[in-house]
Amino acid sequence: MDSASGAAPGTWDAAGFWQVWQLLDPEERGYLEEKELDAFFQQMLTKLGTDEAVIHENVRKAKQQLMAAHGVPGGGRIRMEQLASALLPEDENFLLLFRWESPLDSSVEFMQVWRRYDADSSGFILAAELRNFLRDLFLHQKRGVPEAKLEEYAGALMKIFDKNKDGQLDLNDLARILALQENFLLQFKMDACSTEERRRDFEKIFAHYDVSKTGVLEGAEVDGFVKDMMELVQPSVRGADLDKFREILLRHCDVNQDGKIQKSELALCLGLKISP
Repeated sequence: MDSASGAAPGTWDAAGFWQVWQLLDPEERGYLEEKELDAFFQQMLTKLGTDEAVIHENVRKAKQQLMAAHGVPGGGRIRMEQLASALLPEDENFLLLFRWESPLDSSVEFMQVWRRYDADSSGFILAAELRNFLRDLFLHQKRGVPEAKLEEYAGALMKIFDKNKDGQLDLNDLARILALQENFLLQFKMDACSTEERRRDFEKIFAHYDVSKTGVLEGAEVDGFVKDMMELVQPSVRGADLDKFREILLRHCDVNQDGKIQKSELALCLGLKISP
């Protein structure tokens, strides 16, 4: 691919790839249509400083080689992981694609990760905490990585996902890295259903967040519920805001003040009567 694109080996990097990808896939579909590949290569080659006079021919060759190599039929789609695998060096490719290898199913899982690596409870993942995250990630993949490389990879992740460029990752940044699935609560109509429908929805909602199946929400289960509730009214949730809302929820719902939310307590908070 390097020879077709006119790029020297190693000049394609995850940060540049991600920047161009976001321009063409702002909805984060995870794929491009064949007709969008021309624009992708045009943007990438421009970023790499390729002479404008040869960009058109290089785009045509790069696109043909890519489509042939991955068996993508004319008019088909190519997924982000296919394109990254074809263009990026192995290490850069891994940083960009690990979020597809083990995506999180729920906000409860996400909050377990968040609490583990936001070790100082600052509401942000700092550089040292991000290195710990990556170290554990590589160990999970049974790959030993030198500390110097971890430093380099952490810098790359910050460059890719730290949208406001403040040198730390917030809840939303980490959710993008881990490809968190859509908010579970979006499927429910909170304000336009009968009492019986509200009870039925409540049972589904409580069962979803009660990952431990103990009949109470505690720890990351409460966090996950709070995160999804907050995102119904504001799309961007900060760690500090989540902690404040969590305290408010516990103050109103945790009747016996044990730091947990019983099923009956949450139902009472929501104005529902449920069977014992």
